[in-house]
Amino acid sequence: MTLDQKRYCKEFSWRLSEEPQRGLFRVEFLALGTRCSVLFAAMNGEVAQEFSQAVTNWVSSFEGKYSRFLDTSLLSEINRQAGRGWMAIDEETEKLLALCDELHFSTRGLLDPSALPLIQLWDYRRQRDSIPGPEELETVRAKVGWAKVERRSGEIRLPEKGMALDFGGFGKEYAVDRVAALAQDFGIADALIDFGQDIHILGTPPDGPAWHIGLEDPRRPGSTWTGLALAGRGAVATSGDYLRNFAHEGVRYGHIIDARTGQPVRNGMLAVSVVAASCLEAGTLSTVSFVAGPKEGMAMVEANFGAEACFVGEAEIHQSNQFYEYMVQS
Repeated sequence: MTLDQKRYCKEFSWRLSEEPQRGLFRVEFLALGTRCSVLFAAMNGEVAQEFSQAVTNWVSSFEGKYSRFLDTSLLSEINRQAGRGWMAIDEETEKLLALCDELHFSTRGLLDPSALPLIQLWDYRRQRDSIPGPEELETVRAKVGWAKVERRSGEIRLPEKGMALDFGGFGKEYAVDRVAALAQDFGIADALIDFGQDIHILGTPPDGPAWHIGLEDPRRPGSTWTGLALAGRGAVATSGDYLRNFAHEGVRYGHIIDARTGQPVRNGMLAVSVVAASCLEAGTLSTVSFVAGPKEGMAMVEANFGAEACFVGEAEIHQSNQFYEYMVQS
């Protein structure tokens, strides 16, 4: 581990357990703002221990470097330097910023990593007796726009004070895919990586033909409304605002912001689940489809080969043509 990695490493505890009746190991920990679990088949306990340590080391370093909630993170330092000069960044950060370019373009601007000022403005955890007015909203919106972020080789600059970046729109899903790749590096062919409903599967469990994944019912949190069966390689991610929201004068405002309006999404959707080849693809599609709503969102899903989606609204459910093929028949 380099000095830079040590600087940004966030220490956390983890637990490895064995499920001998299923031929599986499970490593669990809290990170990236959620409960993380990796269920996997390994040759022996020694391999399981080494893999678990590698997973937690990587996730710890990633979170410590790119979490906006940690004052010591590189991302927090970039945000603190807004309105000042250029800041040096390493090759890994340059690659993540290039990914931001791709995601912003492919989602037609619905995913905007510079939208943190709006997220903070509408923070659902804040005690409030009013909601932002038009003037305040426009002032904050002026600080948002991925095209405003200045970059050159090895450096980044946020030109206006008050600008800020957040990788929350894709960071957890990116991490899930990286852990799946790490499993393959260790020769692990069968695994289920689950970081708070962002999931990537490899192979199959030793005791069955497919991994079974329950989808939480947004109308009854804590229970599931259906299950999915995935085998081989694939991912599923769910985005919704049914848990993170606040109410004001009888109106519910969720935590997911529509960058086009600068306001929380209010289109009747509670959750969107997407099945795709990678967790990054599934998570990005689920989030932007939630923002876009069932009609526009479904078109975006159908434009991505192999992706399938289910939109759960306050009044009805919409599914893409082949989503049912993943559903577990009761």
